[in-house]
Amino acid sequence: MSDLMITTYIVVGATFALYLYIALKSRAKNTGEFYVAGKGIHPVLNGMATGADWMSAASFISMAGMLAMGGYDASAYLMGWTGGYCLLAMLLAPYLRKYGKFTVPEFIGDRFYSQTARLVAIVCLIVASLTYVIGQMKGIGVAFSRFLEIPFEMGLFIGMAIVFVYAVLGGMKGVTYTQIAQYVVLIFAYTVPAVFISIQLTGNPFPQLGLGSTMSGSESIYLLDKLDKMVVELGFNAYTAQKGSTLNIFLLTMSLMIGTAGLPHVITRFFTVPKVKDARSSAGWALVFIAILYTTAPAVGAMARLNLMNTIQPGEVGSPEGNLAMDSRPQWMHNWEKTGLLGFEDKNGDGKIQYYSDNGLSAAEADLAKAQKEGGDVTAAQTKVDEAATKHAESKFAGFGWKGNELTKVDNDIMVLANPEIAKLPNWVIALVAAGGIAAALSTAAGLLLAISSSISHDLLKGMLAKNIDDKTELKAGRIAMAGAILVAGYLGLNPPGFAAQVVALAFGLAASSIFPAIMMGIFVKRMNSAGAICGMLAGLGSTLLYIFWYKGFMFIASTAMAPDNAANWMFGISPGSFGAVGALINFIVAFAVSSFTKPPPEHIQHLVEDIRVPMGSGAAQNH
Repeated sequence: MSDLMITTYIVVGATFALYLYIALKSRAKNTGEFYVAGKGIHPVLNGMATGADWMSAASFISMAGMLAMGGYDASAYLMGWTGGYCLLAMLLAPYLRKYGKFTVPEFIGDRFYSQTARLVAIVCLIVASLTYVIGQMKGIGVAFSRFLEIPFEMGLFIGMAIVFVYAVLGGMKGVTYTQIAQYVVLIFAYTVPAVFISIQLTGNPFPQLGLGSTMSGSESIYLLDKLDKMVVELGFNAYTAQKGSTLNIFLLTMSLMIGTAGLPHVITRFFTVPKVKDARSSAGWALVFIAILYTTAPAVGAMARLNLMNTIQPGEVGSPEGNLAMDSRPQWMHNWEKTGLLGFEDKNGDGKIQYYSDNGLSAAEADLAKAQKEGGDVTAAQTKVDEAATKHAESKFAGFGWKGNELTKVDNDIMVLANPEIAKLPNWVIALVAAGGIAAALSTAAGLLLAISSSISHDLLKGMLAKNIDDKTELKAGRIAMAGAILVAGYLGLNPPGFAAQVVALAFGLAASSIFPAIMMGIFVKRMNSAGAICGMLAGLGSTLLYIFWYKGFMFIASTAMAPDNAANWMFGISPGSFGAVGALINFIVAFAVSSFTKPPPEHIQHLVEDIRVPMGSGAAQNH
């Protein structure tokens, strides 16, 4: 066993022991503690727990990876999630907290005086949360597979077992205190390597400033200029250039932003504090804690891409000694190859690795192999290979003797975890990042599973199907529902429809198109009635699900997709991850149209809407 593996076992094992100790010491004894932690969490601690809940595997593991490989376009994730949190904190959380009930379907059912509305909200919540958990499971699988140096599938199964133990036992109370510890671990794990790498590359200890600084040893070349130059020389678009359409980037940002404000697992956190004032205070503290990671991520992404390029292309492009020799690849590459998330193929037999843009030749060859294996249209796939090969033969890279991109697989989700190894940082730093990645994935997965279980046991079972069940039975049902959700999410996580951040973007789109408009209209539109809200939620969720399944396959099973998932086939160039904003617009239009032709809400409901928006007179959260 290597020194790195021993160190990783010690660091990760110590953090696990801490989480499990907290979960056992603070395990929930009744439904109040299981759902809202007894409603007595201090605002600062709740802000810290909200930060951990918010910063999932998508934020910790995947976002910087998306920025590293996608450059400017991936900044939509950064802007959407940050803006969404501000929207949630200012526009929704305090009002929902004042209302006092601790699940979103409960609020929607009461506000729209309809059990049908509550049922539709439950369906919307479960669909969005389950999709979100798939993304977390992907992150958990990546982190555990690298940490234990085992295949991704095995890493995922182990991660599922860990989530089951501490989320099912602890409920919201246990999860809250565990998330506080996880926040400390993950933020330390994220910023420490970033500081080291920033010093290495620019001499500046602050990554946020290092991103805009000149390279060490040079007073004339800025880090981003050097990165742009390197990727352009290898045939890629400039790192800082916009590649996708402005419409798609705008809609993706909007989907992430309003989807954030509609996701129930973060909203629920604001029910765990004693008063409305505390909800506002904890929202502010959470923003401070979140900003530390979100302002560091752009630097981590750019520096990870630069280090990767420098590792594989250490010399002049096209020179005989310019590329990394296959036999000399560093240990971190061997480690990640074992997980199946990094792959190479020496296509031209020169014993070296060439990483460059080959005009789609590698992608076309992969599609051909897939068609041959799964019985697809081999003739059409072969035609695309021939077209890409012709373009490649005319490029400068063919003159170097290169026959296609030989870095055949580099999963975006490995970039943050691999970054300290690429930069040759000490073992304890690498182990710390593994612990942080696992903490981020576990904290959000637990929060989402709680949201799902409370919807099933509290809203569906006790609220609608079996109103007379006691606390003990409801608690048991919640835990069974959570265990079932873990199994479903784990199964779908084995073949996720994208990188962790991309899967999460789909979840945000579903929340944006269904839950967000209903909450907004429930708080701010006195005239909105139950018929309008129900039709709006169904139209928004249905249209968005249809669009996503059209390109991703029914229930994310790729073989059932109706069209290839690429920009050439998207409607008006809108990607499935960006469609949530369109679904939200459909929701609003349908809701207002139906509402205008049907009876207005009862008078007491209209008074309730007016009362929610006045910050005075709010008390403690009501018991369910």
